[in-house]
Order: sequence, then C-alpha cells, then structure tokens
Amino acid sequence: MSNAVIECILNRSAAKYYDPAATLSDDQIRELVRIGTSAPTSFHLQNWRFIAVRTSEAKARLSPIAWNQPAITDAAVTFIICGQLADSSVIPERLAPLVEAGVMPETMVPEWEVPARDLYMEYPQRQRDEAVRTGTFGAAAMIYAARSLGLGSTPMIGFDAEAVHREFGLADDEVPVMLLSIGAESPGNWAQKPRRPLDEVLDLI
Repeated sequence: MSNAVIECILNRSAAKYYDPAATLSDDQIRELVRIGTSAPTSFHLQNWRFIAVRTSEAKARLSPIAWNQPAITDAAVTFIICGQLADSSVIPERLAPLVEAGVMPETMVPEWEVPARDLYMEYPQRQRDEAVRTGTFGAAAMIYAARSLGLGSTPMIGFDAEAVHREFGLADDEVPVMLLSIGAESPGNWAQKPRRPLDEVLDLI
C-alpha cells in the first residue's frame, strides 16, 4: 500500500534544524492554514484559531515563554494553535453555508444543534477536550501539508500556557493547544524514528 500521501505521512519527522534565512510569504502561511481548516471538527464547529508568529518582534515575544526553543526563532513561522471551547450556539451560523449551498436541508440544523447542546453545554471538560481535539486535527493537517511542500515542522507543547494566553491576547474560551513551527529545513534532521510494533498497539477483534 503506497501512494504520495502515504509516503508523505511515513517520511515525516519533527524537524530540529531550520534555515533561519528562509521565509514564507503571507500567502503561503494562509494556504497552510486553509489546508489545516479542512480537517474534521465535531458538528462542523470549526472551533479553532491560528496565530502566525512570523516577525522577529513576535518571535522575540514568544521565545522566552516557550523555553527558548530554537525552532521558534529559526523556523519561518510558528503557529499558536488555539482550540475554542465547544459552544453549540454557533452551529446554525457554521452550518449556514452548507444550507445555502444546498448541501444540507435547513430542517437538519436543529438535528445537529440539539445533540451538541446536550453533549457540551453542562460539561466543561468535554468543551475543553473538544478544543484540544479540534486544534490537534488542524495542526496535523498542516504538518503533513508542510511535508508535502518540502518544509519541516515541529509540534511543541513546551510553553507557558498562561503566559501565551496573556501575551498574545487569547480569548477566555481559547486554549493554546500547541505551538507548530514550519519552515525550510537545514541539514542534520533525523528520518522518522522507529515506532512501536503493531502487535503492541493493535487489537483485532
């Protein structure tokens, strides 16, 4: 089983070394996020936001609250991947383009909104879990898109979440899920590391 998509996934590895002189245009950054937002979200909530830290000034603000990891200053851009707490009240607005395009009948909208309200409204942990899931799906799509474009990527959880929240003006309902650096690689990065055997992680029942 092999094709270009699978090879891209199997050949990806987190980059450690970036070419600090290489940049990405704003249009290239927008395209990475456009691809990221094609990832699945529960009830089509699309509960995410992406902060592209790309200028030297912004990188200088992020670096000290993210353990001074070299990727933040060396990579062309570091995204702050924000997941938003699941809020069922936005579902009619998020589904409106589907209704307008004739993909979904308007009568189906409450069939999505009502169960989402039951699932999330009284359950703060579920709201936060969904924020993290959503942000992770979007970041993963961007990781593989970067690889397919010949770029490296580095997902990072080493940062002060409260400081990032404060310094970059995240809203009360936003969770900084991870940082994701993307840019042109320098030599010396590892190939994908060996994974655990399938018989340790797969049950066929």
